[in-house]
Amino acid sequence: LLVYRSVLMPLLVIASGVMALTLCSALLYCVHSWGAVRIDGQTQGILSVLIIGATTDYALLLLSRYREFAATMPPRTAMRAAWAASWAPITASGATVACAMAALLFSALPSNHALASAGALAMSCCVLAALTFVPCATLLAPRAVFWPRKDGTNRPNGRLWAFTAAAVDRHARPMWMFSLASLGGCAALAVFLSPQGLPLQRALAPTSPSVRAQYVLEEHFPAGTGSPAIVLVPRSDAEEAKQQVAATQGVAQADVVPGPAESADRVAILATLDSAADSRRAQETVARLRAVTSAHGIRAEVGGYPAQVYDLQGAAQDDRLRVMPAVLAIVVLLLAALLRSLALPLLMVTVVLINFCAALGISAAIFYLVYGSGATEPSLILFSFLFLVALGVDYNIILMHRIREESLEAGHRIGTLVGVSVTGGVISSAGVVLAATFAALTVMPLRYLGQIGTIVAVGVLLDTLLVRLFLLPALVLDAGPWLWWPTRLPSVPRARRLEQMRPPETAAV
Repeated sequence: LLVYRSVLMPLLVIASGVMALTLCSALLYCVHSWGAVRIDGQTQGILSVLIIGATTDYALLLLSRYREFAATMPPRTAMRAAWAASWAPITASGATVACAMAALLFSALPSNHALASAGALAMSCCVLAALTFVPCATLLAPRAVFWPRKDGTNRPNGRLWAFTAAAVDRHARPMWMFSLASLGGCAALAVFLSPQGLPLQRALAPTSPSVRAQYVLEEHFPAGTGSPAIVLVPRSDAEEAKQQVAATQGVAQADVVPGPAESADRVAILATLDSAADSRRAQETVARLRAVTSAHGIRAEVGGYPAQVYDLQGAAQDDRLRVMPAVLAIVVLLLAALLRSLALPLLMVTVVLINFCAALGISAAIFYLVYGSGATEPSLILFSFLFLVALGVDYNIILMHRIREESLEAGHRIGTLVGVSVTGGVISSAGVVLAATFAALTVMPLRYLGQIGTIVAVGVLLDTLLVRLFLLPALVLDAGPWLWWPTRLPSVPRARRLEQMRPPETAAV
């Protein structure tokens, strides 16, 4: 409402998001009922925000192109032209996010496999709703959709984006150098982020019953009383194993529990830890227990809730080495296929990575101000990387696809400036909406989801208001037409003739 100053258009855009979410929910219910994919609360929360935000972006892009054509064409003709000009970047953007989500199949955690399948399905629903529901609903009332504004005013504050493009043209090299230095300074703050896990006392609100109970437990008993580590050893090694377990640093008490008759050859040693079962100290104790039993030749298996937390944290750290390279490879290949260029996709991905690191740094400072520490879950970096790289490339796809379209007609420089000018309004407004959508996760009682929402919101704002407007266009202008190789652009004289033929608001750039 604030950006587009229209009554029906925001309702239409939100309705498209609700349609996509409803369709995805129905499909996920079916696959969950069949046992194909297990959907938990975390997956539902993440997908709800992702679907609403992505569908809103795609709907705004389509309506922006429609409004450009509606100034000189009948509504149906304008919508056909807008659909033909928008389906490729919308489909490519959705495919990029879907394939990035599918890279979670390389994860060692089954819960991530479910999110991978559900995420790919969700993005298909987003693209489908944007390319079917939005154009059909718009044509039901093609003039009233934008009321009280008139056709041909598709870009709010269009002169602002023309001025921005002109500033990038005049100061391309200083602008990208300053932008990179600013993002690098923000990225340096990421060292204060501590992805070593969030214990219960930090993951939930202090007033939660389980948190209050844990505090009371620690006052009167060893902190790990409720969830001891379980060491399974052969009965013949029970006494020696008990002595080694009891002597291990971090263990408050060790008790031997004989197993049932069918497992008479094994006994369980309950190792009560002196720290909370999900704390960093408890994970270090589990590592020591496994090392001690192995060093003394005892065939032991260390399990229980503390060991589960330890293994989950280790798996989450290993996932970063498997999933992140896969996401980057998928994104580069998709960009190369869309833009028909080899160097430009590498440049775009590099810029998105720098933006991701800067978002981590700024968010770390926010966490210290709000929570008093930068502690978070190891999987937070993976999920934040997944969303920011996929969604960050999303906006760059929209920008660079338009720049390519204009450059094929007018040359590299004019195409870049016109692309920045005509996409400034829709991408910036869509980015603000998406950032606000992810920021809604901060109201949830789980700090982990709130931290994801913070990082993604900060990253999206940086991407749309700094990277997409200044850094990437300045780099593209300074690097020159060779970035488009093997695509060939027209000669400069032809570009100048087309520049003179452009409408006043774009020719002024």
